[in-house]
Amino acid sequence: MSTQLPENLVRHAGVDRAFHWLTALAMTVLLVTSFLPIMGIRFVWLELHWSSGVLLTVLVLLHIVRALRGRNGRLMKLRRADFDELKGTQRPGKYSLQQKLIHLAWSAAILVAIITGVVMMVKAGTPFFSRNPYILSYRSWGLVTLLHDLAALASVFLILVHVYFGLLPEKRQYLRSMVGGTVRREELAADHDLDKVARGE
Repeated sequence: MSTQLPENLVRHAGVDRAFHWLTALAMTVLLVTSFLPIMGIRFVWLELHWSSGVLLTVLVLLHIVRALRGRNGRLMKLRRADFDELKGTQRPGKYSLQQKLIHLAWSAAILVAIITGVVMMVKAGTPFFSRNPYILSYRSWGLVTLLHDLAALASVFLILVHVYFGLLPEKRQYLRSMVGGTVRREELAADHDLDKVARGE
């Protein structure tokens, strides 16, 4: 079945690449506007920070809707059989165990950041919410802030891991496919089961 695959395989559709790079932009602005003031670099950061958070939220909601309506969500689903890749008894389809795990970690970190960020927006006041500094008790507010900060730190770690593996020579085809959309069949065959890819797994 893998012989039916073209020489250049479409790995990421244009909408997926747009989502990836817009998310990367939003995350970069969020992290810069959160960490630079802590380091003593003063600038008007709050509006830029929550605006980027709104953009990230919209992107994530669109991504969830698209995943539920299409097959991308099914492809990224973590299954028990995926762990057989660690034993070397099988190779992955479109996404490897490591790619599914980092996607899961990203999902957790970003969802925590979004949920706590919305609560913080209500307290601070934005065009979307009237300012309400008493939305939570002092203790609950400390928990929200802690979770938001932990999500930010987790995001920094995940970005470093993501960029590191994206720049490795043996993984460079994934980076090229996230830019141009395609990957060469022989490159994918080195790490993936082309029969599974052809079956849409």
